[in-house]
This record gives sequence, C-alpha cells and structure tokens, in this order.
Amino acid sequence: MDIRIEFLNYFKQKGHDIVGSMSLVPNDPTLMFVNAGMVQFKDIFLGTLPIPKNPKITSCQLCLRAGGKHNDLENVGYTSRHHTLFEMLGNFSFGDYFKEDAIAHAWEFITKNLELPIEKLWVTIHNSDDEAYNIWTKHIDKNRIIKCGDKDNFWSMGDIGACGPCSEIFYDQGSEHFNSNEDKIGGEGDRFLEIWNLVFMQYDRQKDGALVPLPKPSIDTGMGLERITAIKEGVLNNFDSSTFKPMIEEIESLSQKATEKNIGSYRIIADHTRAVSFMLSDGILFDKVGRGYVMRRILRRAVRHGYLLGFRKPFMANIIDTLIKIVGEYYSFLEDKKDYIQEQITLEEKRFFKTIDKGMNLFNEELKKTKKQFNGEVAFKLYDTYGFPLDLTEDMLREKDMIVNNEIFDKCMNGQRTKAKAAWKGSGDIAKNGDFKLLLEKYGKNKFVGYDSTECKSKIVALLDDNFKQIETLENNSIGWIMLDKTPFYAESGGQIGSCGTLIKNNKISIIHNTKMFFGLNLSKIETKNYILNTNDIVELKDIQINEIAKHHSATHLLQSALKQMLGDTVTQAGSLNDDKRLRFDFTYPKAMSDNELNKVEDIVNKWIEQGIRGKVEELSIDEAKKTNAIAMFGEKYGKTVRVVSFGDISIEFCCGTHVKSTAQIGSFYITKESGVSAGVRRIEAVCGKSARTYIKNIIYKMIKLETEVKNKDLLLGIAKLKEQIKSLKTELKLKDIQNNNQNPLKEEMNGDIKIIIDIIKNEDIKNIIDKQKNKNDKLAIFLFQIKDNKVLMACGIKNIDLKAGDWIKAVAPIVSGNGGGRSDFAQAGGKDASKIQEAKAKAMKFLKENI
Repeated sequence: MDIRIEFLNYFKQKGHDIVGSMSLVPNDPTLMFVNAGMVQFKDIFLGTLPIPKNPKITSCQLCLRAGGKHNDLENVGYTSRHHTLFEMLGNFSFGDYFKEDAIAHAWEFITKNLELPIEKLWVTIHNSDDEAYNIWTKHIDKNRIIKCGDKDNFWSMGDIGACGPCSEIFYDQGSEHFNSNEDKIGGEGDRFLEIWNLVFMQYDRQKDGALVPLPKPSIDTGMGLERITAIKEGVLNNFDSSTFKPMIEEIESLSQKATEKNIGSYRIIADHTRAVSFMLSDGILFDKVGRGYVMRRILRRAVRHGYLLGFRKPFMANIIDTLIKIVGEYYSFLEDKKDYIQEQITLEEKRFFKTIDKGMNLFNEELKKTKKQFNGEVAFKLYDTYGFPLDLTEDMLREKDMIVNNEIFDKCMNGQRTKAKAAWKGSGDIAKNGDFKLLLEKYGKNKFVGYDSTECKSKIVALLDDNFKQIETLENNSIGWIMLDKTPFYAESGGQIGSCGTLIKNNKISIIHNTKMFFGLNLSKIETKNYILNTNDIVELKDIQINEIAKHHSATHLLQSALKQMLGDTVTQAGSLNDDKRLRFDFTYPKAMSDNELNKVEDIVNKWIEQGIRGKVEELSIDEAKKTNAIAMFGEKYGKTVRVVSFGDISIEFCCGTHVKSTAQIGSFYITKESGVSAGVRRIEAVCGKSARTYIKNIIYKMIKLETEVKNKDLLLGIAKLKEQIKSLKTELKLKDIQNNNQNPLKEEMNGDIKIIIDIIKNEDIKNIIDKQKNKNDKLAIFLFQIKDNKVLMACGIKNIDLKAGDWIKAVAPIVSGNGGGRSDFAQAGGKDASKIQEAKAKAMKFLKENI
C-alpha cells in the first residue's frame, strides 16, 4: 500500500482538494524552514487571506526540523522516530467541518483503510474538551480516552490569535518491546507512538489571555508518514522500514555490514542524505550562514559518521539513486535534478574531507585534556578553521558523556551568530498585516497587461497607506500604494525588478517607484505630485523601464544556455537580478571561469542575438511543459499551468517575466565581471541594450584619452614602449643605487662653525647631495664636481654665509673651460676640460677661504 496516495485519495473522496507540498523555504519571516503541514495555510488560519472556494484541503507536506526553534537534528540516529526531513500528511477545514467529521475521518482512515487493530489504539484529549470526549466515545472505548492538560493537548500559533484544544491518536507498540518508566502515554518512551494530531482551532486568544470563540472554527491535522509506514510494516524503528532500509543497505555495500554498535552512523547518513537532497532540489545552496549553513551542518554530520565507518573520500552521492527509487515516483524532480544534487554533495564532501583529519586530530588532542567540559576556544577553532559545526562537536562529545563550554564558544562566535540570524530571518512578504484579505474578498486579483503593452488606461480600485491600510484618498505630495484594475507594471519576481513608471491624471504626473506582489495582488508604490488621488479615478499609466529590463531578462536566458553549452548541464541558476541597466546571474560551478571561457560565452550569446531568433511564449500544463525540457528554477513550486518562454531550441525556460519578441532587440551583450559568491557559486555581471552602448562608449572614450597620454595611436605599442622605458629607468636607478652604496664619504672640514665640503663625486646626482647637506647643516659651503661623458659637471651651494654661490662658480668654471651661474644660494656650471678637475677643485677651496 502506498500510504501517501491512499491518504490523499481518501480525503479527495471526502470532498477535499489535493494541494502539493510547498517549498521547504517558507514565505514567512518567522520560520527558517517549513516545519508542519499547516505552514502554507497559515495566512488563511490567521485571517490574512480569504478562505478558498473549497474550504477543505488535504496535502502531503515535506517538512524540515533542523534549524531555528524546531530542531530535531541532535536526536536523529539516537531515536527510532526523529528525522531532519519528514513528510506530514494532513487534512484541513477552514470554517467547514469541525470535530465530529475530523474525528470520524481520522478513525475511519486508521481502522478501515490502514486496518490498524482497534485494541492497539489510544486517544488523548484536552481535559476541558467534553465535546471531543463525547464524539470519541462513539468510536472507541472511553477507557482508552486520556484527558491531558495544556502542555500536551492545547495548540496555539503564538501568544495571541488562533488556538484550540487538540486530540492525539497513539499506537501501542507493545509492553513486550518497551517497558521502561517512560513507556506511557505522554512519556518519552517508544511504546505509545503518537501517529496523528487533530487540532481544533476554535478560539481567538486576546492580549489579556481571554479565549473568544471563533465564528468559523477550523481543523488542522498532521500525521507523520514515516511513523505510520513503520507501523504498517510491523517494524519498531522508522529506519527499519522501506523508507530508509534500502539506503542503509546501500551504505553497507559501500563500506561494511552494520553492527549494533555503529548502526546509528548508518541511520544518520541515510537520513541526512535524504534531507540534503531535497534541500538542494529546493534551491538551497551550501553557505556560511542561514539555511545554507544548516544544510552544511547536516551534510558534515553525515560525513563525520562516514569517517567513523572508514570513508576517506566522497561517498554520499552513491546513495542518491537508491533514494530516488524509494520516493522518485512521487517526487520526480529528484530524478530531474539528480546530476546536480550529486555534484553539489560531492563538492561539499570534498571541502570537508580536506580538513577533517586535522580537525579530528585537534579534537582528540583536546579530548585527552578534558574531564567533563570541552574547551570552548578549541570548539570554535574546530568550527572556524576546520569547518566543524558546533553541534557536530557536541555530537562527538555526547558519545563520551561530555559537553562544550558554550559560554566561551559563544563569546568567540557572537559576531557570526548575529550575521547568521540576519541572513535567514526575513524571507517572505514585507507586510503581513495590511488589508489584503479585504481587497481579495472585495475585488479579487487585479490583471497584469504588461506582457502586451507598456501603457494603458486604468481605474484605481484601491489606495493604501504606508502600512497597507485602505484609504479613500491619497493626499497631495504623499507616498502610498495603489491597486489598479489592470496594470502594465510588473511586480518584482523571478529575479526581475518591480516596474517604475508614471501615472497621469488630468495631465498631472505622479511617479510609480516600485511594484510588488502581495498575496497575488499587484500593488505599485506611488508618490503624488501637486494633486490628490481618489478611489475610482481613471488614470493613464506608462512603464518607463520595461523595454530595457526585458532585454536584460532575455539575455539572462541566453546566458544560462551558453553557460550550459560551455561548462556542462550541471550548471544551475542560483539567483539572478534583471533591471534596466544590467543583469546579474549566479550559477553553480566549482571554480573561476578563464578569460577564454568568458569570451566564448559572450560570443555565443552575441551570435544568438545576431541571428534574430524569435521569442515564443506559451501557457502550458505542467506535464506538457516538462515535455519541452524547459529549464525550471530550483526552489520554485509550479501550479497546474506554467508560462514557458523559448527562443528557438537554444533556450526554453519556465518564466513569468517580460521578454523581447526577438533576440535581435537585445542589441549586443558584454560580460563586465565574473566573481565568486560562495563555495561552488559563481556570478556573472553583464550589460546589453542601451547599457551596452554606454559601456562601449566609455571604453572608446578611455582609449582616446589613453592614446593621448601614451602619445601613440597604437595603444599596445605605446604601452609596450612605456614599459620598456620604465624597465630601463629601473635598471639605471638600480645601478645608481649600487654605485651610491659604493660612494666614498664626502670630504668635509670645519672652519669655525661653517662646514666646508669640496669633493669630486662619481655617480650620485650632485644637486641632490647639496640639497641633503643643506638640510643637515646650519652653515654650509659645498662645491661638487662630477665627470660625465668626458665633461665636467659642477654645482655649489651656500647656506647662512656671506658669499654668493654664483660668484663662486664663476671663479672656478673657467679653469675647466666652462661657465655658469645661478642664485646666491645655489649655482651650477659645465666644463669641457676634465683633465684640469683637480686644479679647479683647488681653486674652489682657495676662493672660499679668501672670501669668508
């Protein structure tokens, strides 16, 4: 029996709509991951969204409890029933049926469809819920109904809001298997296994704690598929069921037969491989913070247990085929993304295997010094240097009955924790408490016409203030949000920015600053200028950016195809941004691209642009769309109908964005930068359209300026000459430095308080020597000679002496057939007869002594 299908079909026959599992990444800033089946219906339960046409829904939801407040990670492998990722079967009623039918449905499915023996079943209810008690007595002996308090049998979303009592169904696995003090209903033992929780949402808790009955009470139920599968298959441990057993057997085939001592490692590897595979298929990437870091922790915990089993190189990818055999029929995207999942897992394993030996050595050395509490600084070093997450270190210590000094670790880790918290908190709509439900109930969703036109006339359906509360009038020079019955403004999604533009009323213009989607409503942020806007006004709209944005978005599609052609099909989009001035495309690839690869990718895209390939947009059923081999964005969950954008057979993608009608409209395409984002993720930035023309104009302008600077029309030749000159000058300077180091000390003497220097210099610049000596001395007379190319160079300097340098140089220069002159403090000259340099030197000394 396929329990998953049996459950969904049962409730379908009871009038429920089947809804697919939502992404593991919730549209909710308070949650790191989807951790229960009701998460995708939370806004309906809270009253933020209206009740759907069919108020009865059933689902099988993938859930993850490995981060944030809901974290089962440390229990996985040590208990029979905890998992990081699990499937939750659920049925929901939004103001339709209540306790009577919820209990009847649950009892019928368990006893008739699943054929669980009644004598094995027990029920708990809240001790105040007489209604549930009376209903249950119609189905089960009253002695099998246990009343419990708020801790076990009362559920609430938060301190205020929807809440109510709940009823749990337990399965007795037998005292012959479990007979500890905790093997009781509500205990920590495994004898009585909770299999289904029925939540009766009937109250609205007020700030003062008062419970006000809801006008339309609702039902939210959840049953763990892994637990019920194990029960049906007659095994006492979920890991011994068909959900996990084949994976464990595959691990055994790769290593050794499991024993009672090491079976926990096999179970952890199987569980964590499954969790990481689904996380990767949902678009989550390994990272240092946030959800990506949780996934890294899960994988590295599995690798460490593989290390204990003797693995010294990547092995987890070998288990993926077995996982797909188990769940692939229901989750076909795992098969579609298998190569990518295996590649990413292997790359992350390689990263950890590089450091695990050194990390284990450090851990074991510190362990020898540890009696009870492991050094927090060493735990941090294991984390920071060797990539050991804290819970992995704690996991290893638990086996030794030890703990980490968390106070010290937290001090070391404080900065990273703050960063990590900021990284995951905040996915979801920027507003949750506006009048969205009111708008949806009153007007329904508005119409986007921007695929066909960049401008249109429209009616203002609703105006909202900054807090998304409905108002009748938006005053002069104010900022608010506007809902139009039809709009050309694209709401930010799929990497494409929200539209900007203009709104015209009576020839007066207001500015549209941004456009976003809230619960299916297309709303634009508007700033009024010199007039008032009212509900029901007829206005003219124009999107001023969409054409250039469309060029960049279409170029992004071509870029992805070119990258796959150049680097391989495992290249996968990891994020994107398309605006009117540039595009940014993140993709999975383990190393930096070479200049040659980037040039080839750029050439491929430009070739497709030149070919003028016509764009085609189709609305297809999801099954038809898959047959086109269209690229789907990781992490996106698609409905029954999808929009497929294609350019011939070179690019076919699921996409809701705006695009050009022909690749020729893109103009030209230039890659401006390639860089790394995180481990295994690269980023390309590029421009096209008007931005490409501006980019090339700037390059041409800079080239013209450079031609002027290097005084050569051939830039490369001019630069080559400059480099040769620089090389020559460096050689000359180096030679001079060597010569200067070999220069004999200057010949000095004192005449009273005046320093006198008269000397012949071999290499150094004589003017520089004079300047240095002036800086060193208060009173100075210096005359230097130098022979260069058989000629005599002369220079003299005076400081704080009653003598003019020009007179001194004129008295000496004629001796070497030269002449010169200068200022009173400095003079220089040149001579032709180097043979008389000693005579000139003597004359310089004689003249000086005669005149001071």
